[in-house]
Amino acid sequence: MRQLIDVKIKSKSVKAINNGYPLLSKEAVKTSEAKIEEGSILRLIDPAGKYIATAYYGIQNKGIGWVLTHKEQEKVDLKFFIKKISEAVAKRESFYEAEDTTAFRVFNGEGDGIGGLIIDFFNGFYMVSWYSEGIYSFRESIYQALSEVVDVRGLYEKLRFNKNGQYLEQNDYVSGEKGEFPLIVSENGMKFAVDLNDGAMTGIFLDQRNVRKRLRDHYSKGKTILNTFSYTGAFSVAAVLGGVTGTTSVDLAKRSLPKTIEQFAVNDIDYEAQDIKVMNVFDYFRYAVRHELKFDVVVLDPPSFARTKKMTFSTAKDYPKLLKDTLKITNDDGVIIASTNNASFNMKKFKTFIDKAFTETNTRYKIIEEHQLPEDFIVPHNYPEFNYLKVVFIRVMN
Repeated sequence: MRQLIDVKIKSKSVKAINNGYPLLSKEAVKTSEAKIEEGSILRLIDPAGKYIATAYYGIQNKGIGWVLTHKEQEKVDLKFFIKKISEAVAKRESFYEAEDTTAFRVFNGEGDGIGGLIIDFFNGFYMVSWYSEGIYSFRESIYQALSEVVDVRGLYEKLRFNKNGQYLEQNDYVSGEKGEFPLIVSENGMKFAVDLNDGAMTGIFLDQRNVRKRLRDHYSKGKTILNTFSYTGAFSVAAVLGGVTGTTSVDLAKRSLPKTIEQFAVNDIDYEAQDIKVMNVFDYFRYAVRHELKFDVVVLDPPSFARTKKMTFSTAKDYPKLLKDTLKITNDDGVIIASTNNASFNMKKFKTFIDKAFTETNTRYKIIEEHQLPEDFIVPHNYPEFNYLKVVFIRVMN
């Protein structure tokens, strides 16, 4: 039997929750959490005992739970999940109908009303990512709801939460057809190979779809492009299909080489005509300076945090240095596509990193485009902090 618990909310947090803020933080509650089980339904009440909202208890890095409804009589049951998933699917109708794109986000956590739950679509297959033990306790109802709303060719899941101090990042087949991987999906007419059963990541970051299209359609023809932290080379594929004279893809992970070759191959691109480097990006910058290499376009999409034997890198403190290193190997009138998915700072702060780097190198610049999460990555209304992606196209003016 699932616990139903009254939880008192501190006065300073009541207004935010009433206004639609979806995250329940530890600091917001008065009630002791000692005996609350993951997945418990929380009836949130103000200091006077008046009902505010219904949430579930699920610990993840952002907080201790998520608001599900502001209707006191609404039950969190199969009907509730069918309603939420149906609403989310309806908002993505144009994606389902698109012939040139077969990979997109169907359900984006708190943006679609259930924090901690992510559902992605890959050419008929669905992949569900669970970010807390609390939301995972609703697994059976959510899977049943999904199957009643859409035709599921095959279902996979990823568990991405702590349990007994152990961080779980696993994935597994759940039901339906078992995929033959790599599975080929389309994105704006480009092809990408994905694997839903191979570790934490699939082979493509869906949130960069619009950025890849802009790179292909407007910034590639006749250019040389450096793709740093290149992962499986998706930006490099977009650049080649846009008519570049050459790409260089750099990533420290050994598996980036075969994965990048695979992405080129499914697009009928001769990978031997492209340059793929397995090395530390910062070492490559020094290598490029020594060999007097310069590029027309540089893509910077680093992880929020990375550690190697030689160094640690954090976008929150090291992005200006990364940009300064990049400027040394960027042609005048070149373009730097600076990106980060670090949710700890906003676009305004990100632009201060950019300005710092250009000011300290006495280089003029112009921001020519800005991007955040694409249309299928819906975020809560009026709470831009949940829009974690920040991409800025910068023209080097010197």
